[in-house]
Amino acid sequence: MANTTARKLNETPRSAVGRDGVLDIAARLFREQGYGSVSLRKIAEAAGIKAGSIYYHFGSKDEIVARVLDAGIQVVHESMRQAVSALPEGTGAEAILRAAIGAHLRALLDVSDYSSANVRIFGQVPQSVRDANLHTRRAYEAEWDNLLSRLQADGALKREVDIRRLRLMLIGTLNATLEWFDPHRGSAEALSRTYADVFLNGILERQET
Repeated sequence: MANTTARKLNETPRSAVGRDGVLDIAARLFREQGYGSVSLRKIAEAAGIKAGSIYYHFGSKDEIVARVLDAGIQVVHESMRQAVSALPEGTGAEAILRAAIGAHLRALLDVSDYSSANVRIFGQVPQSVRDANLHTRRAYEAEWDNLLSRLQADGALKREVDIRRLRLMLIGTLNATLEWFDPHRGSAEALSRTYADVFLNGILERQET
């Protein structure tokens, strides 16, 4: 699914749209228009197929939404996990956190409609769909919690830092970027460096005493 979700929409010929193609198109529409504005008919029209053909692959709109939400988390999770695991053994805490922050942000802004759709529509979907996505979401949260806890145990993070609150702040700030980021005025890479600078070094000049 990760390979499929990272695929650009225009790489799927309209005449060959199948289950994965429908998901690609639905993810783009949910990202652009939100949950309530996207119907099965609208997805079918964008895919160039009859509305009834969607039922060959999916039983309902909410089944499509659930797949999009899961894939959105999985894309970001895999991006972050690979970025951290690719670092050489002995890499310092700052470089590790910069890699994790950058990978999360790139997955949101540069790679996938799925991850963007997940952030934008999660609060709009029925509770049953959110509950179904909980396991995937918790797995990604655990990835961050484990990473931050390991750095804290190694003495790189202050002992008084609450890991859960730090993770909520990090992910919440990164996800909120979708609401204002303009790719014509900067890159995800440059923005990730700015975020990392603020998170790791603060914003106040240190006064010598």
